[in-house]
Amino acid sequence: RPGANKDNLDNFLKRLEEVENLCKSFEGVKASYAIQAGREVRIFVDPDKVDDLQAIKLSHDIAKAIENDLKYPGQIKVDLIRERREEAFAE
Repeated sequence: RPGANKDNLDNFLKRLEEVENLCKSFEGVKASYAIQAGREVRIFVDPDKVDDLQAIKLSHDIAKAIENDLKYPGQIKVDLIRERREEAFAE
């Protein structure tokens, strides 16, 4: 059956894209990536817009939105990263 696996791959990629787009729809999210075959989503937020307490709430809100809005097998781990980097050089 030519193309049988292509349908499965298309559905899988569509599901990953839906997860990433749902995460990006939240305020303060810079980027999101579905990893580990869709079992984990890594979300990067803007540290200037989201403080530590907001980051905790945001991760829970995203997890609830994934539960309510998407159909997926198993569970998805939501990993939210709020990072600030500064560089300085001394000569």
